[in-house]
Amino acid sequence: MDWPKERMLVQVLDDSDELDAQNLIQAEVQKWHQKGVHILYRHRLIRSGYKAGNLKSAMSCDYIKNYEFVAIFDADFQPAPDFLKKTIPHFKGNDDLALVQARWAFVNKDENLLTRLQNINLSFHFEVEQQVNGVFINFFGFNGTAGVWRIKALEDCGGWLERTTVEDMDIAVRAHLCGWKFVYLNDVKCYCELPESYEAYKKQQYRWHSGPMQLFRLCFLDILHSKVNKAKKANLIFLFFLLRKLILPFYSFTLFCIILPLTIFLPEAELPAWVVCYVPGIMSVLNILPAPRSFPFIVPYLLFENTMSVTKFNAMISGLFRLGNSYEWIVTKKLGRSSEADLVAFENESDSSVTETTSFLRSSSDSGLEELSKLEVTSRRSVKTKRNRLYRMELTLAFILLSAAGRSLLSAQGELTVGHYRCHLESELQVTLTQHLLTNNSNFGVTGSGLKQFSIGHSLYGCQNANCEATCHWLKYKVCTKQKGIFEED
Repeated sequence: MDWPKERMLVQVLDDSDELDAQNLIQAEVQKWHQKGVHILYRHRLIRSGYKAGNLKSAMSCDYIKNYEFVAIFDADFQPAPDFLKKTIPHFKGNDDLALVQARWAFVNKDENLLTRLQNINLSFHFEVEQQVNGVFINFFGFNGTAGVWRIKALEDCGGWLERTTVEDMDIAVRAHLCGWKFVYLNDVKCYCELPESYEAYKKQQYRWHSGPMQLFRLCFLDILHSKVNKAKKANLIFLFFLLRKLILPFYSFTLFCIILPLTIFLPEAELPAWVVCYVPGIMSVLNILPAPRSFPFIVPYLLFENTMSVTKFNAMISGLFRLGNSYEWIVTKKLGRSSEADLVAFENESDSSVTETTSFLRSSSDSGLEELSKLEVTSRRSVKTKRNRLYRMELTLAFILLSAAGRSLLSAQGELTVGHYRCHLESELQVTLTQHLLTNNSNFGVTGSGLKQFSIGHSLYGCQNANCEATCHWLKYKVCTKQKGIFEED
């Protein structure tokens, strides 16, 4: 990290329970300490509170009082050497600024279909949601990593709390209610890794959608009684929590996982094309715009998001009503693709201008990485290899959604064709036979007053012209037989 060594302290916060991993980390910390880096290794004996408890323990040390800012990175995040030089200057002259958040970039976004679909969602989150909220209201949810906090702001809003599984969102909301502002930097990227297995991704999404509902239940009254203006209160309640975390998952689940599949088993139930096609299609296109290279995956993305709504809806209900394991904090399993060697190669491909500044990343960490890799290989051999699981519920639901959508579209198209044919037929018959009827009234036994007696035909057989009431009744038999295909031309 390109920053004066005497003005920086690095804390390595290890909550693991594996002795081998702890020994490797301590050895790596010792190497950097011998090079003059002010670095400390911290391991908790009582690991309560998950990540929030770990951060709270680290911030409670006496030597923290000598520092003004804290930058937080998860283990798989690798900031560029100039990260602090691009973020810290934003605090200068802005005493009410609490957080500077950088954007995530992914080293394995093209690894498989799952990582490609995740990249679509996260690109929209950073390009649109975070950037828009940062520009217009100076508030957004802290992403938990790749951000720099003013320590005074953390202390002012109560510090890290262990009451939810989304400690990052919790502290961001409390800081916002205390009047602090946030800045989002879309051009400052911090490379990290996406989960490559569906099991890990599903657990991550469960925590990300149950936690906000936990937080909403706990801080709703605090929002109402806070000193921020009504517009910010409305934004927090209706847009930040209800729309994004409650209404959209509920809408997606009920429509695409209940109503649409039922149309297969209930033939008389039909949904308009705009419900099953246009609205989801437009929403998918808008989500993919920040990641244009993902357009070929729009159909898998649409099915994937709708089937994932089962997990998200379940997590939302669990978090809102404190059901099941909503307070369980499960670490997202990753494969270590964001290691130094991978990042150097990734940086060389993406931006040759930073090759010189990233050359130090390999340094003395290679030996530790090699030992850790050997340790992982050994542990994998000792454990029976699991076969790839087919998630039958999600795949079945995706197939039902696709079938129901196709049926609804074909039904709507067929109805449109029949309706067009019927209107065209009636229009031609009305014009021709009305003229014949009016010029030859006596041939049909209809008098001027008798024309009013046939108004029932107007409502039953679709004539839209009031002058054709008698014609409609006279055509009762002929229109019906024409639709059955046995009408003889007269």
